Amino acid sequence: MTLKLAPRLLCAAAMAVMLAGRAQAEDKVVKIGVILPMSGSTASIGAHAKAALEVASDIINNAHPELDKLPLAKNAGLAGLGGAKVQIVIADNQGSPATGQNQALRLITEEKVVAILGAYQSGITLTSSAIAEKYGIPYLTPESVAANLTERGFKWFFRTTPIAPDFVRIYDEFLTDMKAAGAKTDTVALVHDNTEYGTSVASTITTGFKEKGRTGVIDVAYAVNATDLQAQVLQLKEKKPDVVLMISYTSDAILFAKTMQSLDYKPPMLLADDSGYSDPSFIKAVGKLSQGVFNRSSWAVGSAGSPSAVIADMYKKKSGEEMEDTVGREMQGFFVLVDAIDRAGSTDPAKIQAALKATDLKPEQLIMGYKGVKFDEKGQNVLASAYIIQLQDGENYVSVWPKGNAEKAPVMPYKGW
Repeated sequence: MTLKLAPRLLCAAAMAVMLAGRAQAEDKVVKIGVILPMSGSTASIGAHAKAALEVASDIINNAHPELDKLPLAKNAGLAGLGGAKVQIVIADNQGSPATGQNQALRLITEEKVVAILGAYQSGITLTSSAIAEKYGIPYLTPESVAANLTERGFKWFFRTTPIAPDFVRIYDEFLTDMKAAGAKTDTVALVHDNTEYGTSVASTITTGFKEKGRTGVIDVAYAVNATDLQAQVLQLKEKKPDVVLMISYTSDAILFAKTMQSLDYKPPMLLADDSGYSDPSFIKAVGKLSQGVFNRSSWAVGSAGSPSAVIADMYKKKSGEEMEDTVGREMQGFFVLVDAIDRAGSTDPAKIQAALKATDLKPEQLIMGYKGVKFDEKGQNVLASAYIIQLQDGENYVSVWPKGNAEKAPVMPYKGW
């Protein structure tokens, strides 16, 4: 080899190494497990959440300069990991806590995911997150609200959504304002299923209301996925509460609306705790029977060109559905988790855990109406918040409270059909 040829060979070798490194980075994927109800009575939510996560993955994996305010959107891939792409691995929990637990184990031991997102139903999040805790894998729930999830002393569990104690404050302030506007709000019937979600939220609201002087609380429980809810609706007709607060998944929410119509029962105010009432399947099935229902939400489309409006359009093109609160919270949680992985600059679970603990996102960096994302020592987002929307003029929810965020004024009493 001549002296003149040596530099050229060294240069070529260096270029080959650089190109190989770039190709390796581009080929590298970060696998994130996602546990969702892809079958069973809440399968529609699973399908919508899957579509939302596919949109979120596209935003992260490809450059979207129009969303430059959001972490990870401006450039393609995870800069902290050399441009690596994220890959979601969907696991069907089938609406079963035991199945969710088994799926978490499979995702960790067979799929080798670096973190888990899930699992919509609080009872399934309860069991599946226990497996992640055992194996030291970060687990983030964007949507499960049972208060006890963050009371177990877990070190690997995080939650971005507002929870039942937040709902107590929100509902109390909303009902206080509605009373000032002339509505009766003295007695509240809490209608809830017997799942971890239903019982936990109802218990927290009952206790919180009593602490705030709201003693007229009526408990109306039922079995989840019920086939007949006439007894519960007849109980409401007999008790005549001023407000009926529904804590129900989709199939039950639909059946309640149909049963209320068949028994000609309209409460003065019908208020829903998100969940099934945010599902597009509910609106398609019984939206015309539920005009005037209030609902808890942290989602609003926003002005044209805003990140939330751009993403809502992307989601509609992907799914054919309008963006709503549940899928918005799903997507927001995913963004938070992947942002932590990027900041960790590693797929080491302990480093991802540390990055999640250090999360401090501002409102302008989010697509949801939270005041930010910052976790306390229990893993709960202390800046999560929500507002009240109402189904008005057909099949669209509009924000009606608080006044500063309202698109329209609240309409009373409940119209129904």
